Amino acid sequence: MKPIENFPIILRSDRLTVEIAQPGSVYHGTRFDWTAFITQVTLDGTHTFCVPESLESGQGSGGVGLCNEFGIEEVIGYDEAQPGDLFPKPGIGLLARPDDQPYNFFRPYEIVAPFPIHVTADATQATFTVEPLDCRGYAVRLTKTVTVEGAGLTIAYALENVGEKPVATTEYVHNFMGIDEHAIGPDYRLRMPYTIEFAAPEGPFVERMAQMMAILDVQGGEIRCKATPQHPFYCRPLGFAKTDAAQWELVHAPTGVGMREYDDFAPARVAVWGTTHVISAEVFVPVNVHAGETQRWTRRYEFFA
Repeated sequence: MKPIENFPIILRSDRLTVEIAQPGSVYHGTRFDWTAFITQVTLDGTHTFCVPESLESGQGSGGVGLCNEFGIEEVIGYDEAQPGDLFPKPGIGLLARPDDQPYNFFRPYEIVAPFPIHVTADATQATFTVEPLDCRGYAVRLTKTVTVEGAGLTIAYALENVGEKPVATTEYVHNFMGIDEHAIGPDYRLRMPYTIEFAAPEGPFVERMAQMMAILDVQGGEIRCKATPQHPFYCRPLGFAKTDAAQWELVHAPTGVGMREYDDFAPARVAVWGTTHVISAEVFVPVNVHAGETQRWTRRYEFFA
């Protein structure tokens, strides 16, 4: 593979075209990992899957398509940092804690030192290597490799702890999906390999839960929308476990176009977020890496029509 100077990266198989943005270009915020930021997947030259979090410019947190985040709640080094101290956000850089308020993923933070990122690619594979910067004993090297083959897209992760302190967090892909830009509504089916029950909501999610129950129809392992949701909804399905089956499958029923995600780890939790034009199933991997160790995991997406 060769070092990349021109972006976006375009990976192709006989069925898929995958577009990957330059780190820090399409997205340069402090929530989502800048690397392997997949802005579009096209199947058979016709069917598209990736949409932006918000259709209104300047709204939302800037997510698009397949973008991941480390530490939406379990933020490395944040709680022990004092105001003015730095904390690492993998895939982005060293951020400054501005005050004594709890971490809030919606809040932008100052990027004091972006991590150095190296990118190599060929026709079917791209590798992103994020070099470490020490932060009070925390330091990790992140490598992500995106590979396309047939109708499949694989993202392989390696998180190497080259610091002195153990690293404990979670990672998930937000999966901002809207098949062929069809509005979310009764035509969609979100399926999981277990009978779906929901965790009791907490804090600001209590109101969203009420909105969700008014719009969602849940039967066994399938979630449908009774109508196009007019407000964002959020829920946490229970019953997940490590499985050889897909953790979730999203299908646009009238056309039969859809996608599935397979994971090689036992999830820490699962969440579903959605609004008018986008639905997102999120599978969280627990990350626990001691000094000198490397944790690896893989997500594989299968697209079908």
